[in-house]
Amino acid sequence: MPSHRLDEIDRMILSELQADGRMTNVELAKRVGISAPPCLRRVRTLEEAGYIRGYHANVDARSLGFEVKVFANVGLVSQAEADLVAFEERCNRWSLVRECHMLNGEVDFILKCVAPDLSTFQTFLTEQLLRADNVASVKTSLVIRGAKDDPGVPFDVLEERLAKAP
Repeated sequence: MPSHRLDEIDRMILSELQADGRMTNVELAKRVGISAPPCLRRVRTLEEAGYIRGYHANVDARSLGFEVKVFANVGLVSQAEADLVAFEERCNRWSLVRECHMLNGEVDFILKCVAPDLSTFQTFLTEQLLRADNVASVKTSLVIRGAKDDPGVPFDVLEERLAKAP
């Protein structure tokens, strides 16, 4: 958990970088209303404190030939901590699995997978995921169309909450 306490300028920096991580420090400083040197120091502090975990390009999977996106709901035989960790580690090694989240409820994990075609995903499903140790069940949902895919957090909601705080 980050220990650095965020002020309004820190939150503006995070919001701006979340929207466009490629902007120059000079542009960022201008947008948040401070000069470039303290802006750069703040960015470095936010990175060191763990608020900024990295910078990434938002790659269009379809333009690269990845036509299939699937959400897989995975049930495990055992939910012992060692078994949960082992499954998470295995997911980290599967390149088709782009996200892995442990859930509360009937499903233990949800995986977001991308593949170039259904055949590739089916091979992954039948030869790797379903055969993995401790996997009891898998239910898949093929994505037909995506309507929203925003990264990060909604800073407008954060600011509203902070404005209401005593």
